[in-house]
Amino acid sequence: MKPVRTYHWNDGRSLSLGERTCIMGILNVTADSFSDGGKWNTLDRALYHAQELVRDGADIIDIGAESSRPGFQPVSAEVETGRLAPFLEALAKEIPVPISVDTFKAQTAETAIGLGANIINDIWGLQYGAEPGAMGAVAARYGVPVVAMHNQAAREYTGDIMAAIRTFFRETLRIAQAAGIDADKLILDPGIGFGKTPEANLLVLRRLEELCELDGREWPLLLGTSRKSFIGAALGLPVEERMEATGATCVLGILKGCSIMRVHAVKPIARMCRMIDAIMEAK
Repeated sequence: MKPVRTYHWNDGRSLSLGERTCIMGILNVTADSFSDGGKWNTLDRALYHAQELVRDGADIIDIGAESSRPGFQPVSAEVETGRLAPFLEALAKEIPVPISVDTFKAQTAETAIGLGANIINDIWGLQYGAEPGAMGAVAARYGVPVVAMHNQAAREYTGDIMAAIRTFFRETLRIAQAAGIDADKLILDPGIGFGKTPEANLLVLRRLEELCELDGREWPLLLGTSRKSFIGAALGLPVEERMEATGATCVLGILKGCSIMRVHAVKPIARMCRMIDAIMEAK
């Protein structure tokens, strides 16, 4: 049973989790993202693509202005917010669905919220080492939902990987509680493609259901597998040919209890998810 939650924002946007699978459409406005870098980094193209994603079935638009691909070059919060600002201002006026900002920097998140972002999507799960406690403070101050992703610098694990992920999430929950974040505002993400070997990514996918409950409480899970390199490693496919495999992981994710799928190709993946939802709801 997936946890059911409804979020409402003062700008009139809302989001319901748990009643059906939600689709988060990816909008990268960087020049160097692994999959679509440079495709949507002008205002007209980004706005057109965001509107297209919504028409195709996106329930959330996730905008990022700093690539997190392997080997990415970090940028300062000032550079990141400078990139984000014109896109966020336009999206907030034109897009009817909630907007999440893909960042691990507290300053960027705070600026983005001021420009109209509704959700923080943090690839370091409130645990970015250079800013201890900062992202949790921002999330608590504005009362926004947070997607907290598992991550680590290395790809090796001395023990069971699922136990390590649960330990990481317990620290995220401790930070959130200390900051005053409402537990209902937290969404967990196993971090497929981050701090894991290709083989470890497959293992985490096979055991996803172990993360839906932690210490006696059910948590909504976001799954982000779209076009990632573990698919290429498993099937020998280039980035542009990984849609069907992405869909397979999303179907598995629904069956394992995930609530949100973060994807590039919204239309085909949304159709797959709606079909699985219909099957799962059949009486």
